[in-house]
Amino acid sequence: MTTTDVQPESTGRVDAYFGISRLGSTVRREIMAGTVTFLAMSYVLAVNPAVLGDHGPLGSRGIPTQAVFTATAVAAVVGTLVMGLWARYPVALAPGMGLNAFFAYSVVLGMGIRWQEALSGTLLSGVVFFVLAITRIREKIIDAIPLQMKLAVGAGIGMFVAFLGLKNSGIVIADDATLVHLGDFTRGTTLLALFGLLVTVVFLVLGRHGAVLYGIVATTVVGIVSGLVRLPHAVVGTPHGLDQTFGQAIVHLPHAFTGQMAIVVLTMLFVDFFDASGTLIGIANQAGLLGEDGKLPRAAQALAADSIGTTAGAIIGTSTTTAYVESTAGVSAGGRTGLTAVTTAGWFAVAMFFFPVFAVVAGAPAVTAPALIVVGVLMARALGDIEWNKLEYAIPAFLTVIMMPLTYSIANGIAMGLLFYPVVMVAKRRIREVHPVMWVLMLVFLGYFFFLAD
Repeated sequence: MTTTDVQPESTGRVDAYFGISRLGSTVRREIMAGTVTFLAMSYVLAVNPAVLGDHGPLGSRGIPTQAVFTATAVAAVVGTLVMGLWARYPVALAPGMGLNAFFAYSVVLGMGIRWQEALSGTLLSGVVFFVLAITRIREKIIDAIPLQMKLAVGAGIGMFVAFLGLKNSGIVIADDATLVHLGDFTRGTTLLALFGLLVTVVFLVLGRHGAVLYGIVATTVVGIVSGLVRLPHAVVGTPHGLDQTFGQAIVHLPHAFTGQMAIVVLTMLFVDFFDASGTLIGIANQAGLLGEDGKLPRAAQALAADSIGTTAGAIIGTSTTTAYVESTAGVSAGGRTGLTAVTTAGWFAVAMFFFPVFAVVAGAPAVTAPALIVVGVLMARALGDIEWNKLEYAIPAFLTVIMMPLTYSIANGIAMGLLFYPVVMVAKRRIREVHPVMWVLMLVFLGYFFFLAD
């Protein structure tokens, strides 16, 4: 048998497994789409270590930066492969931006929980998510939380992430009299961050799928030329560092069964569950993959893939891994099947050998801050879908959104919103529309606020 005989047969098997021809795509188009998705979301390899690593704002309380980088790449590979090969969707996974901020600033800095124990909380949330995904409980939970609150949580996280970017860049600084104040625009690093934000926004407005990546690259180059960013000591390097983080989530699991950690796990689960659900449905809708009834085919496999990514990422050494909305870039390029995701996973596997380059970016807040601001803008678009003309929705939604950046905590925002929602619905005489789960969550988060006071 010749090589020409084998190639069509192997290609045919790939086509048949993923249903490429049936969905009107080609192998070449799927591979190109996977590459586009990687370019659109590869910034996570620089930003996640900057948020979670010990070279960033967490300092000595952070996870070793090299380990975070490797864990980010491995988690992306594992989660995306499971999504592509099992659920067969053109959706890529990686540690989520809002959830890594919650891990770093709310859990480690705010609550004083060690990163090892925070990883245990992430692991627990992933396991619970998996159980929910493979049972019909997922549908009941999705139906229990009102759409307005889901939108508010997503928008609030966007505001929080953007605030982190503004703070890290020096555009917004602390002030004793007014709490916050405009930063010093004569500082080189602040000007560099403004330049990066401008470039990223221009690429974004022009519709470039890799806008965030292009902004990071342009800012890094200008930073190196101006002496504000150091040159990398090498271009490639052997992936390492996981010996410091691998299995820490399991080792410290006994410390995760406390009242404080229960709130952490619940928040991680809440955000990941609804973020993944919304992202998957949105991407499937764009790709024309939703069923005639408007539901997501193979929903159990898709959500389970997300939970497996979170569980694996926690064991390896990073925060919650979730479906990335940047997958829409690949779908826009023609991606329709799991082969798109498999291709993206392949690129992440290659990228983990380039830590010296990404380390330079991760160690320069002025370079990564624009990415956080832009990601925050994209997440905050959910504000437009909230029914602000109905106070029973507007009040809890507004409290959810505003409390996240002002209290420097995603958990506080969710807690405040879910605390007020049942109350205003009762006042509006719409108590029958409040799902029993919402009353349980209200009591849980009421206890959470008493715990904080104590």
